[in-house]
Amino acid sequence: MTLDGKVALVTGGSRGIGAATALRLAGEGADVALTYHSSGEKAAEIVDRIKALGRRALAIEADSADADAVTRAVDATVAEFGRLDILVNNAGVGFVGPLEATGIDDVDRVLAVNVRGVFAATKAAAGHLGDGGRVITIGSCVAERVPGPGMALYALSKTAMVGLTKALARELGPRGVTVNLVQPGPTDTDMNPADGPYAADQRSLTVFDRYGEAAEVADTVAYLAAPGSGYVTAAILSVDGGHAA
Repeated sequence: MTLDGKVALVTGGSRGIGAATALRLAGEGADVALTYHSSGEKAAEIVDRIKALGRRALAIEADSADADAVTRAVDATVAEFGRLDILVNNAGVGFVGPLEATGIDDVDRVLAVNVRGVFAATKAAAGHLGDGGRVITIGSCVAERVPGPGMALYALSKTAMVGLTKALARELGPRGVTVNLVQPGPTDTDMNPADGPYAADQRSLTVFDRYGEAAEVADTVAYLAAPGSGYVTAAILSVDGGHAA
């Protein structure tokens, strides 16, 4: 129970990688708050599963495109549990489409969730994180390798996390807070199922010819959240099955 006594907030924690991460951190002893936008029933299920592990849990409705809502989610977590030790910036939206069909409203939505929401959550959390605090952001393998056309906007939003992670590591490091980035490859989730229409092409880009599991990404997050990773910061950890090779 490496995280016994710790409190974590996982944005977008009702399904996929976020849900697997929330459960993994709870399994290591953390009390966990999670945000959701449209999956209230699934969020409630994850809360029940966390409580079944003997940990406290809280689901908070918050659209990560709304910076104020994200800030309120951080405040609600601290109000409920009395502290915050770990922030996992997981909430994100995907987008695939040719440049000529990408509207400014698409740009605004993707950057609002994938970039501004991460910035807002981290800024709010920084006021509560003390020595040993953790900020872990879920990025994407497309920050390292864009496999085809139509991904300019999504790649832009995820590549921004590289610079943000390195800059925040410098800024928060003197306080004993680590900031790291996890970049999954093709991962079997509702957003990108392993039996989806583009799955065969994505599998072929990995060295294992398979999709990753959400739990495999969550394992890496749990490592970065644990006390043993205290000298790891500004790191970019790929969990992509060799996608970037």
